[in-house]
Amino acid sequence: MELINHLKWRYATKKYTEEKVSEDKINQIVEAINLTASSCGIQPYRVFVISDPELRAKLGEGSFNGQIANSSHLLVFAAFNNISTAYIEKYIQMGEKQRNLPEGAMDDLKNALVSYFGPNSTEANATWSNKQAYIGLGTALIAAAELKIDTTPMEGFDPERFDGLLGLSEKGLHTTVILSLGYRDTENDYLANTAKVRLPIDEFSTFIK
Repeated sequence: MELINHLKWRYATKKYTEEKVSEDKINQIVEAINLTASSCGIQPYRVFVISDPELRAKLGEGSFNGQIANSSHLLVFAAFNNISTAYIEKYIQMGEKQRNLPEGAMDDLKNALVSYFGPNSTEANATWSNKQAYIGLGTALIAAAELKIDTTPMEGFDPERFDGLLGLSEKGLHTTVILSLGYRDTENDYLANTAKVRLPIDEFSTFIK
């Protein structure tokens, strides 16, 4: 399984070179995220792709993660603040159109989603959306590894700074997690040539037959 070799190759990169990732490869990663799983398929988060070095520098101010500013690109996973009935209805309409179904054919799913998310608090819906964004992050890590693009997933940032600079609150979003993309600096990254440390499979996993 070639995927295993890709995952053995990847690590959380600490230092990047100045080489830029091509737009074609960035687009492939974003498409992979778009195709990844989400509960009920409703994708309650959005991905912002930031290549502007000045904006990345501003976003990284005060963070111990220099990769925010020094990578090629930065992906910002921004989750929904709430799951509204209007969004669910719009999603269902899109689903019916893409599946060439008559209007109302997916009403059972629509009603189930509205009845589930409607009574939830905004905080509960936001927490649920955060978890969905992390599924997208996992897919991005795998897709980047296949393309031999280095990555660093990060939580060490100021979410209020991100939300403000990107205008996320006005969009009903909040920053959940971020991912830098680029190419490892093998001469200056102390982790670049070290062995990957992982638990033995028999300690990490339990098979119940």
